[in-house]
Amino acid sequence: MKFIFFGSPEFAAIILEKLINTEYIPSAVICSPDKPAGRKKIITPPPTKIIAQKHNTPVWQPEKLDDYLIAKLLNYKPDFFIVAAYSKIIPKEILEIPQLGTIGVHPSLLPKYRGASPIQTAILNNDEKTGTTLYLMDEKMDHGGIISNLKFQISNFDTYETLMQKLAELSANLLIEILPNIEEKIKNVKPQNESEATYTKKFQTEDAFIKPENLEKAEKEGGKIANEINNKIRAFYPEPGVYTFINNKRIKLLEAKIIDNKLKLTKTQIEGKTPVALN
Repeated sequence: MKFIFFGSPEFAAIILEKLINTEYIPSAVICSPDKPAGRKKIITPPPTKIIAQKHNTPVWQPEKLDDYLIAKLLNYKPDFFIVAAYSKIIPKEILEIPQLGTIGVHPSLLPKYRGASPIQTAILNNDEKTGTTLYLMDEKMDHGGIISNLKFQISNFDTYETLMQKLAELSANLLIEILPNIEEKIKNVKPQNESEATYTKKFQTEDAFIKPENLEKAEKEGGKIANEINNKIRAFYPEPGVYTFINNKRIKLLEAKIIDNKLKLTKTQIEGKTPVALN
């Protein structure tokens, strides 16, 4: 069967490469345009573009999901689409192009944690478990019927980066498991329970700020605030990165752990300097 893959960041790239390595090769990959990255603002391709080009798969990077793209998609006559962390809202007329529909990949147990930041939110909320969900996409956010899902235990040491990688691997494995019987799976989707739906927000740099007095309290007194700050450090690593101000200097809090119910910083970085491990 023919399919087209939509997705841009590392989460999507991990899934894409595992699919290709298992001989599920998309007809094309659709991802975000190249954009400036890092301090030097070097124009950088999305991770999925790098994977696709490595395997000689066509790549499209539309600025807009317009009639021109729709015509190209129709020309491919795809059986289904797979969408994993694509940066744009895909309109209904595109979602319905494939005869079987569009499979969304979402790193949470839908309907919990719909929206932009399910992985960060699970860590911030100190959840013991999360998971991944494959669902039949419609025009509403993370709303369609559930095709399949898997639970996953969150480690106390997981950061956003490590948990994202684990959930991407889990998602790829689940796709590989269900794709041989995808027609039957899609016929038997289960509607989401709307009464259980929760939504996540897109986090900004200011969400990662720790007041100096709260950091001092977490280190000296511990308790709830120590766990909250530790979870923030884990959830916002590497981006946007937790920070505070000490002696008018911006300090990144890169790593920490809880010892005797108190926060112990283990790696920090003064802005413009190299990271330093702490004893």
